[in-house]
Amino acid sequence: MTRGYQPKQLLSLRDPELLKLTMPWLELLYQCYFRVTSSGWENIPRSGSFLFVGSHNGGLAAPDMYMFLYDWLRRFGAQRPAYGLKHRELLKSRKRLIAAARFGIVPAEPRVAMAALRQGAPVLVYPGGAQEVFRPYSHRHCIDLAGQTGFIKLVLREEVPIVPVISTGAHETLIVLTDCQALIRQLEQWKLLSWNWPFGKIFPIYLGLPWGLAIGPAPNIPLPVQIHLHVCPQIRFERYGREASKDRHYVLACYQQVHNQMQTALNRLILKRRRIG
Repeated sequence: MTRGYQPKQLLSLRDPELLKLTMPWLELLYQCYFRVTSSGWENIPRSGSFLFVGSHNGGLAAPDMYMFLYDWLRRFGAQRPAYGLKHRELLKSRKRLIAAARFGIVPAEPRVAMAALRQGAPVLVYPGGAQEVFRPYSHRHCIDLAGQTGFIKLVLREEVPIVPVISTGAHETLIVLTDCQALIRQLEQWKLLSWNWPFGKIFPIYLGLPWGLAIGPAPNIPLPVQIHLHVCPQIRFERYGREASKDRHYVLACYQQVHNQMQTALNRLILKRRRIG
């Protein structure tokens, strides 16, 4: 049960008509504010389930995530079921959970993700979470999946491919000066701090709207930087199944393969955008 809901009940709350109502607003941001370009949509299977694995950028606003949602809706329509996973601690209240589920946003819990995949729906996950979305500006061109291997175990068990999604520009919509990770870890080692909250061991300090200088994971208004999205080719592994998902060394090797392929694709996208100017 998830806040009193079975996974299938939660998935059934997705409201295509509500998603359609967001389209004009998302289109305005897509066309005029972020001036988005996108490529690689031929890499998406026309049917069946798979796992989108995205690189998380741009603070809590995460503009590339919403621009990817708009691109998906305009290409495949709101009727094709698709779900995004969100940190379950951010969906603790029943009211917030129901509101998110209407948009197809569900808790990042294995049984919820498995239920969606078994219904033949694509699922979107950002393994890097807050660590990646608040990584320093100097690391904006680095993929950071935060060492999270749960998504690998999921695809191995459910025997579905991974479709990586990367972007440039989105992490320039704010300038993260530091995430304070090293400081937090040092203070914990010295027993001077006990750190336990949904954003993990980070405490970002960034420059951005509307605060100017923001201290902590405050919501931000993204700067109007052009965003470039790219859907990478599918990734399939040699072995699948329950036993493969329990093989720690194999899981780590698959994780590293995904990370490396996403980083290589991002490097190519950056180089391409620089050549275009």
